[in-house]
Amino acid sequence: MTALPIMVVVLCVLAIAYRYYSAFIAAKICVLDDTRLTAAVRLNDGQNYVPTNKWVLFGHHFAAISGAGPLIGPVLAAQYGYLPGLLWLVVGVVLAGAVQDFVVLVASTRRDGKSIVEIVKAEIGPWAGVAAGVCVLFVLIIALAGLGIVVVNALSESSWGAFTIAMTIPIALLMGFYSHRWRVGKLGEATVFGVIALLAAVAAGRFIPHSFLEPYFTLSKNEVTFAIALYGFVASVLPVWLLLCPRDYLSSFMKIGTIGLLVLGVLIVNPEMKIPALTQYIHGGGPIIPGKVFPFVFITIMCGAISGFHALVSSGTTPKMVSKEKDCRTIGYGAMLIEGLVGVVALIAVSNIAPGDYFAINVSPQKFESLKVFGYHIEELPVLEQQVEEKVQGRVGGAVSLAIGMAKIFSAVPGLKHLMAYWYHFAIMFEALFILTTIDTGTRIARFILQEFFGKVYAPLARTNWMAGTIFTSLLTVLGWSYFIYTGSISTIWPMFGVANQLMAVIALCAGTTILLNSSKRKYFWVTFLPMVFVIITTVSGAYELMVTQFLPWSHSSNPSEALRGVVDLSLTVMMLICLVVILSDAGWRALRRSSQESSRIPGVVTR
Repeated sequence: MTALPIMVVVLCVLAIAYRYYSAFIAAKICVLDDTRLTAAVRLNDGQNYVPTNKWVLFGHHFAAISGAGPLIGPVLAAQYGYLPGLLWLVVGVVLAGAVQDFVVLVASTRRDGKSIVEIVKAEIGPWAGVAAGVCVLFVLIIALAGLGIVVVNALSESSWGAFTIAMTIPIALLMGFYSHRWRVGKLGEATVFGVIALLAAVAAGRFIPHSFLEPYFTLSKNEVTFAIALYGFVASVLPVWLLLCPRDYLSSFMKIGTIGLLVLGVLIVNPEMKIPALTQYIHGGGPIIPGKVFPFVFITIMCGAISGFHALVSSGTTPKMVSKEKDCRTIGYGAMLIEGLVGVVALIAVSNIAPGDYFAINVSPQKFESLKVFGYHIEELPVLEQQVEEKVQGRVGGAVSLAIGMAKIFSAVPGLKHLMAYWYHFAIMFEALFILTTIDTGTRIARFILQEFFGKVYAPLARTNWMAGTIFTSLLTVLGWSYFIYTGSISTIWPMFGVANQLMAVIALCAGTTILLNSSKRKYFWVTFLPMVFVIITTVSGAYELMVTQFLPWSHSSNPSEALRGVVDLSLTVMMLICLVVILSDAGWRALRRSSQESSRIPGVVTR
């Protein structure tokens, strides 16, 4: 099987979904109306509420929602074969993920850009609002841990990779000073400098190994963990224009450009799908994700199909910049379809690796030895390691295998055959750059939430410009997600990240369903209700299996650190499930009460 037919079919499905299904939602459910003034127009303050060009806002929204999730999730789920992940990515993004983003964006735009927590509080109830707030904070912490551990596994013991990523920080700082202090408003000049400097950092990184600088950039996993924790803390404390904004801006260019090139590369090269459609691990016992294909493929691949994290963006900065209501269709539904395409391309790239090599990269050498009895043997890996000039066996986490797959596709393009090492390290920088962007943005968001929460106890903490409060809450946030990285692994953190993220998606879909039931469009409530029910089934099933098969046994371990990890993971998962029950119960009770009140007003209907 080759990838070209898959890519063509996927592109056609996404195009049809946007043309017809999103048009149906826009016209019949949301009833978008450009004569209705948006929050950006009514509350225009030149800072947070700013009417923005549709395509500029599309780029911002896509850069914000499309982190490492759609890249890493499909790679890890490839242990089941490419077919389960492919089906969930395509069907899930069309019927669930894009619907959630679209509906939440419209709802927030019509409610002065309020967050999903405030929407839940207003539409469902105060207790549901509190539960949603707790869930948002937990999702942020575990999401940052899930993404951070990918960076740790990709950059540890790699001086070339660590140097390249380290250089992105001074590049971003220089861009910030250049466009805000030295040459105010000259963003184009800063952009040219930033892009050229990033490519130069990749090229210069080749000379780090075997040089006097190698010891300074060859870091262990714990050292990389400390480095990204320090970066997340500093980025959260520094002014937003100095580091955060320049990195986000660079990320949007890199992300859209690289994915476009990868799609084009797949169409030109037509790579072979070496990983089979299904493997024996669909029944469980997989070396990467131990659970069965149901429900674990749905919580392993989350961001490319549906992601609760997106609800934070669709009810965060984006609704405050929508200039016309009809733009929500392109921005909300369209951007999520592109993220689904990112997931498909990542799945195709990693499926171009031989199964034995794929497992050799994504599991420890000791575990890979046990896979040889099932017929998995190293095929091209020694040659690939020589070509990319890195030791890649045992680099668990998905990032390295994806970089290998991307590099194979790019180097197969005519004229680019001898650039395998540069393509590999470019791909590593591409992945790590976006992950670190998510880490610094997520840490800042979590810091804001903590300041709002603690501000009710001690008022000064609510002031985001109070440096002591900023340092305190940033430190708490960083300690939270770095703890999970330090004590966990990709096989334990990623499923937990998936559970938390998908439960947040349930909350967002529940809010959307409640909004429809409260409106005149209640007959269309199934558009959000059916995907909500499906995600509840898959996510709660996954959470139950994680608690029973992993967290409970850990909590009874004789190893104190493992026992503590089990207790913490179990407690947090139970807390998330309790919050979900509170929200669903509150929403269901209010829906039943509303139905009863309406029935009592119908002649001939008697209610007790």
